[in-house]
Amino acid sequence: MQGGRLSLQQHGLLWLDHNFALKHSCRNFLQLGMRLNGSQEEESGRWDLSGVRIEQPDGKYFQSVSVSGAVEVEPNHTLSLMLKSPNQHCNQTKDLHAYDLHGHPFSLFWLSHDTGSVAMTAQTTVSAHYQTSYRPTFRTVSVSDAYMVGLTHDSRGVRFTESGVVKFVLQQALYAVGHTCVREGFSVVAYTNHNGSAQEVMRAFKAGVNYRDTSVTLSGAVRVDAEDTLTFEVSTPAQCNVRYFGDSSGISVLSLVWIPAAVSSALTATVSPTGLPSGAVRNKPLFFQQVSPDSRQIHLSTAGEPNARKNFVFREQGTANVALNLKLIHSCNVVKLSLHRVGGGGSGGGGSSQAKAGPVAQQVSGHMPEGSEWASLGLRASFEVQNGTAIYVTLDCVRGRVNQITNQGGTNISILWVTL
Repeated sequence: MQGGRLSLQQHGLLWLDHNFALKHSCRNFLQLGMRLNGSQEEESGRWDLSGVRIEQPDGKYFQSVSVSGAVEVEPNHTLSLMLKSPNQHCNQTKDLHAYDLHGHPFSLFWLSHDTGSVAMTAQTTVSAHYQTSYRPTFRTVSVSDAYMVGLTHDSRGVRFTESGVVKFVLQQALYAVGHTCVREGFSVVAYTNHNGSAQEVMRAFKAGVNYRDTSVTLSGAVRVDAEDTLTFEVSTPAQCNVRYFGDSSGISVLSLVWIPAAVSSALTATVSPTGLPSGAVRNKPLFFQQVSPDSRQIHLSTAGEPNARKNFVFREQGTANVALNLKLIHSCNVVKLSLHRVGGGGSGGGGSSQAKAGPVAQQVSGHMPEGSEWASLGLRASFEVQNGTAIYVTLDCVRGRVNQITNQGGTNISILWVTL
């Protein structure tokens, strides 16, 4: 790492996550992105991997955004993060105030080609007119093995030749008009299609905007079988007119890594409807209920075990990637989500040295203009785990109260485990 750039020494596949929160009073949206610079011998030069738009705020509150991407890299490639404004009406020292997130806001994991893993990036195609719900079509930008992973015949999904785990992110920029957009918000949904039947596997919520640019984004990990496909839908309210953008700047892109089942596993869960924190919440743990089938390497503690429904315990050494989405109504000045890691070496929950080191990752969001509207908060992170390492999630509300957390669509956690 040098001068804010990450230099890469080996060829392979990378998954990247960055959590960011800021207050801004810029006249237009801001865009947070990831850029890959090729080696000087290459003609390709710079490539914008991904970008997420942070809307122009109606008030002075913290907005959170997570940007992710997948890419095949070569030695001497460099990676950089960038924050830019589409116009000059933004003074970095006066109009921007970033929140100091604990943990590691930027994280990544690297996969060797020897694992048999495949990386793919596809742009969504431009929507020529305003519409409501939207099923994106894609155009492949890059794929490291087109035999194993490719687009479906109608370009609306991704097909997989063999079983494994797919880690994905969809980032879609849009411009919305209509009061129902604000009242009901947007959802982005991922489906797996198995033998002709579609099943929802992940959903994220985004508070709506009126006469504003923003982005909706969904990241998760899911098991797939041979010949399964992965498709997406952006759902918006009636009488909410939305323009969906697509270009080469990474603002509307699907990135994914497919990892063979022999070296990976995944688990998804939603929050448990019992014991949801509400009111003046101070560093309260969230409790979960499992949605996906059992995984040999990842285990949600159950009744009769320590930290039941709170701790996810890893049973083998490796790298973990977590994507967490929370849909809630709150009036907190700042609402904070933290991911903690404890234990290792077979203890399954002790490990005070890691516990005192603070959260692995954190994300915050500020006071919403209306205390009765749904809001969302999420984080993403990669980190190493040992046999016995446990992770858990806490929620903290500073000055205000949490009114409601949904255990329906929009609140979920997906955990990917990859062998070292």
